Amino acid sequence: MIKENHTALSDFIFVGYSELPILQVLLFVVFLLIYMTIITGNVLIIYIIVTNPSLDTPMYFFLKSLAFLEIFYTSVTLPKILVSFVAQNKTISFVGWTAQIYFVLFLRGTECFLLATMAYDRYVAICNPLHYKLIMCKELCLGLVTGALIINMPVYIGQIYLLFTLLYCSTCEINNFFCDIPPVLELACADTFASEVYMAAASALILVLPFCPIFASYVKIIFVILKMPSVEGWKKLFATCSSHLIVVSLFYGSATIVYVSSRSKETLIVNKLLSLFYTILIPMLNPIIYNLRNTEVKVSLRKLFGTCQPDCTS
Repeated sequence: MIKENHTALSDFIFVGYSELPILQVLLFVVFLLIYMTIITGNVLIIYIIVTNPSLDTPMYFFLKSLAFLEIFYTSVTLPKILVSFVAQNKTISFVGWTAQIYFVLFLRGTECFLLATMAYDRYVAICNPLHYKLIMCKELCLGLVTGALIINMPVYIGQIYLLFTLLYCSTCEINNFFCDIPPVLELACADTFASEVYMAAASALILVLPFCPIFASYVKIIFVILKMPSVEGWKKLFATCSSHLIVVSLFYGSATIVYVSSRSKETLIVNKLLSLFYTILIPMLNPIIYNLRNTEVKVSLRKLFGTCQPDCTS
């Protein structure tokens, strides 16, 4: 089918699962519950860390930063998704499209670097415990989080510019729930080679560059653990890192498949589900993963809701 060109300054339409109108109300309820769970879970984590002096440590500072990031990240996409389920008009303006796709990319990239800083924190805590407080001072922690934000700001400006200059088809339907690069490139009538090269380079920078310190940190952690004679020591150290490893595996696994896989019709359908997974479900699972595997957070939650046993406060 021949694609017709028209100006890039246009409205876009989210397709999502609009071919299944009977599911729209059900999807609205499910996504609303997910959004409420994300906000509630991450706000609880932030509140617990801020109000508990014993949690004033680098690890919880990064966990608090991740919770803030998850709230902003999902708030960029989920409110618009919810509106699209119940509104007849499923379009997004060009300005809204530009803002959403930039912040989705920016916050996603920031999370990659934040996960790397959390891995470095675990490396210092396990491999250099005597110098942990000296190395992971407040200035360094704040600098790492600030650096994660600053690094990502200019990276996607070039990508947005390239998307700006493309000509799109007369039916600008985005085969997704929100703005993302792969489904948007499918709408282009012009040559997308430059955009695809830039996307590959940006993905390599944002995915591979943070993954290197994550991988290196855990390789050194494993060597330290293997040298320990006590099996209980092994279990304790693995328990300390397991939550972060689960989150990294879920986030990087799904994100890598989306950006590295081909652009066939079947792959796009799978990618739509995967992009939804790491954009919405992972932020919902993060508080659960950290809460269920973190004794201090669980104790703080019991105290907050008045269910802590007497031995917890003794």
